[in-house]
Amino acid sequence: MNIRVWLVGCAALLVAACGDVQSTTGSPSEGFFKELPEGVLAIAANNQDLTTVRIDPADGCYVYRHVGPVETTFLPLRAENGRPICSRPAVTG
Repeated sequence: MNIRVWLVGCAALLVAACGDVQSTTGSPSEGFFKELPEGVLAIAANNQDLTTVRIDPADGCYVYRHVGPVETTFLPLRAENGRPICSRPAVTG
């Protein structure tokens, strides 16, 4: 009896792990710029996907979608000098 409970529990976890989590958060193209401002294009470093850029509402900085071998995540859009590109000044204090 104990083995059956474990098998049912493990089977439920395996089935739940197969679900597509990203599709529950909305459209992946939601909030992306159709055309970036010229100033951002001029200072953005190479090797960044400039077709999937949006502004992070938490800090006001530009982020781009990076599709890696394991996961897809948003990374800060950086200038040639390595600093993040933001739409508003950083709050110090």
